Amino acid sequence: MRKRLSIILVFALVFVLAACGGGSNNTASPSDSASSAKPAESSAKASEEKSPEPAEKVTIEYWHTYSDSEEKVLVEKIKPMFEKAYPNIELKLTRMPYEGLKDQVIAAVAGDAAPDLMRMDIIWVPELASKGALKKLSDLPGFDDVKSSVFESPLQTNFYKGDYYGVPLNTNTKIAIYNADTLKEAGLDHAPATMDELVQAARTLKGKKKQGIGISGIHAWGLLPYFWSLGGQVTNEDYTKVDGYLNSPDSIKALETIVGWNKEGLVIPALLGGEPGAWDGLKSGQYMMIDDGPWFFSILMGDAANKFNPIDKTVRALLPAGPGGSHSVVGGEDLVSFSNSKHPEEAWTFMKWMLGEEPQQVMVEAGMIPTNKNAANAIDTSKNPYIAPFIEQLNTALPRTPIPQWGEMETIFNLSFEKAIRGEQSAADALNDAVKQINAVLGG
Repeated sequence: MRKRLSIILVFALVFVLAACGGGSNNTASPSDSASSAKPAESSAKASEEKSPEPAEKVTIEYWHTYSDSEEKVLVEKIKPMFEKAYPNIELKLTRMPYEGLKDQVIAAVAGDAAPDLMRMDIIWVPELASKGALKKLSDLPGFDDVKSSVFESPLQTNFYKGDYYGVPLNTNTKIAIYNADTLKEAGLDHAPATMDELVQAARTLKGKKKQGIGISGIHAWGLLPYFWSLGGQVTNEDYTKVDGYLNSPDSIKALETIVGWNKEGLVIPALLGGEPGAWDGLKSGQYMMIDDGPWFFSILMGDAANKFNPIDKTVRALLPAGPGGSHSVVGGEDLVSFSNSKHPEEAWTFMKWMLGEEPQQVMVEAGMIPTNKNAANAIDTSKNPYIAPFIEQLNTALPRTPIPQWGEMETIFNLSFEKAIRGEQSAADALNDAVKQINAVLGG
């Protein structure tokens, strides 16, 4: 299921995309590094320092998968703003269907028919970079300014073998969402700040036949925030090695902790596909907590038939901190240029401009969380009362592992965790087996 963010309070149209949410294409990252919470001092440079214009008018084609409401902002605001700033560059916008798009992109590159630019699923970037399809951006003028202006974790989704092949266009993450009434039943008047506090609250609720720990499924998108926060890792910092990381003592202990929670009856039944589902369980009060993205609020507030007020009835907070800190997982889309672009300089001009504060703030109207830190921190949280913890969580959210083999790797990850959680293998055996299989995929 693919998830895309919307933060417009009533009329947001949200697509659920796996780049941003659950499903089999979710990626993990072991890095514990997080970007500073302080806005980058040079974050506006990319848009303020104009690139030279071409001598003759040039048209650059931009493929995207925006929804109707999002495309409206792109067409009516972004395109005129850019073309006013750069009158000799025309932006041709082409909306593409998501189904089969990656294969279509690969065929277009092979046939020298690719566009100049594309808004791309973050899990595709390293794979297409490995095929030589994408233009390397790291050495281009102004890249360092763009790099310093954006959240670190979304940026890392563009990383491949020491270089960057895209820039983070929009982002999202998950936070802890609590049913306010059930939280009180657990004896708390605040969201748990630590995993220990979360577990204690869940134990209090167990006697009432309610569950307190909201791991929503056996997939990386659902498991990684807890695994990382409990001290687990997937690979080393440059994403090249799993042995000694995914099966490290800390990772084994993290998985054992999750297994123990589930065995004790503290985790929501939705973890193993039981009922009620995560949203229904939270709304009914059976579940004290789930983790999810901003679409939880925008969808419910935009549903006239919904009787559950997600603002009044929930408490929003960062994921509780464990031995590894408080970590969530990054979703979103990246902006890339193709290696055989007919107008690479003009494409890069648009990319730098699009990462500037003003365009990023305009796309908030379309429901996007900016990757530009200054633009994100400028969001009026009084108009969007649920968004503040998402912005804060982005400072410690971790990127999904930017390697071409992630799809195969995540399948192994999911199955290994499932075997441990269902009691079919010990945590140590499951992770050691996973390392052997992943090493074969990586050629190690």
